[in-house]
Amino acid sequence: MKKEWFFDRYCGQQFVALLEDGKLAEFAAEKEKNGEIVGNIYKGRVMNVLAGMQAAFISCGLERNCYLSIEETYTDYSKYDGTMGGSGPQLPELKEGDEIIVQVTKPPRGNKGAKVTTHLSFVGKNLIFLPNTDFVGISRKITDPELRENLLFTADRMREREGEGFIVRTQAPFVTRKQLKTEAEYLKNLYRDMRDFAKGAAVGAVLYKDFDLPVRVMRDSMGDDVTAMYVGDDDLYERLLKLARLRGDISERKLIHYTGKRALMREYGISPLVFAAAQPTVPLDNGGYLVIDRTEAMTVVDVNTGSFVGDTRLEDTVFSVNLAAAREIARQVRLRNIGGIVVVDFIDMTEEAHREAVTAELTECLSKDKAKCHVLPMSELCLTQFTRKRVGCDVLSYLVKPCPHCRGNGDVPEDIFVITRIRSDILDCFANGYHAAVVELNEGILRRILGEGLLSGEVNTIWRDKRVYMIPHKTFQEAQYSVRGDNSGVLHLPDKAQILY
Repeated sequence: MKKEWFFDRYCGQQFVALLEDGKLAEFAAEKEKNGEIVGNIYKGRVMNVLAGMQAAFISCGLERNCYLSIEETYTDYSKYDGTMGGSGPQLPELKEGDEIIVQVTKPPRGNKGAKVTTHLSFVGKNLIFLPNTDFVGISRKITDPELRENLLFTADRMREREGEGFIVRTQAPFVTRKQLKTEAEYLKNLYRDMRDFAKGAAVGAVLYKDFDLPVRVMRDSMGDDVTAMYVGDDDLYERLLKLARLRGDISERKLIHYTGKRALMREYGISPLVFAAAQPTVPLDNGGYLVIDRTEAMTVVDVNTGSFVGDTRLEDTVFSVNLAAAREIARQVRLRNIGGIVVVDFIDMTEEAHREAVTAELTECLSKDKAKCHVLPMSELCLTQFTRKRVGCDVLSYLVKPCPHCRGNGDVPEDIFVITRIRSDILDCFANGYHAAVVELNEGILRRILGEGLLSGEVNTIWRDKRVYMIPHKTFQEAQYSVRGDNSGVLHLPDKAQILY
């Protein structure tokens, strides 16, 4: 399989996309400042104890109180082979006002606060250090019995006290035992420094912050099977080049510095694929289609035959559409990063063998997802339920926001998504030979561009010898804009027009 990764940063955001055989498999975006909080460790205060639920609400300095549950862990131990010491994770005895160290496991969602755990994890390239969880485990992708035994023995020997543990990650076989011990000591030092800092820190302080998006992808998601990595930013390219050298299992030749005149994501056809990920309707290659609807409790997927009529009997036509839908649903939940409960309304099939085959296909495709999934048998109504572990924010939270005009019943594009599209159109203008670009846009969008300096990097570098004029309109919807190029030398613009910076 051809795997191509794309990295870029602009407008105060960082972007990562993965193409598998030309299809968009993953996409993520994150603010450069105060971005993803999952993995961060905070000093919190217990605000309310729910004894009957073995849970508590913790104030961590975030917008809403965080939810601490006995069931919540940052590391999913069920993904690894190993032995849990004692009786497994336990919630400490808490009372209101207690100060406590917690790690964010899931981001805020809707009107709910983040979820946190007291069972901390420090993630490295080859190891995960568990300072207060008695567990020694190993990745199931390491299959050689003798190698597994040796690595587990090494991990066990690196424990200094009872109650702590290690998990051996997939990349561990590619390094020496000395390198593993060095990484283990580094992770232990991170924990010690965090613990010492916590003693004098105020409630709400960030005690430890996980790496940013590009580094996490290099650390957690990228294997030696990568075909190429394209990087559209100079500084980011240098950072990732150093990381590739440190890893050792990814050739530097696979890291490609993109220096084209157009936006990286648009040049490689990724931008329209990302836009499509925000749409509820997903076409299938055979003419059928899916409709994906989000609700507060779950995500619902409806399968339709569309223009596909088949060649033989109805049962075979329906079976063919459902098989294609099962494959596409697995891709879509991964691409959109959909978590929680998903219910699929497949087209009715009468043959039990067909129902089992569709369920098996869905299960097989979901098994390739790094997020844990669990599929239940198809019901007599051809409804299939499955769960997918929530990992970070879903893609729609970056692309769209609740519509302010219909009280959240619909969605409109997020401001930053509109601004990145404007940036790409301006780059296209200059790539087409124009020296000036005139942008007509919503008044509020312009205020944000100017107030946050979202295009200042381009103005000071690649647009130094160009001119960008912004014309704000009160009557424009937030997503409404136009960009045109001009080489006339004399522009007739309204008084409200502004030159960018």
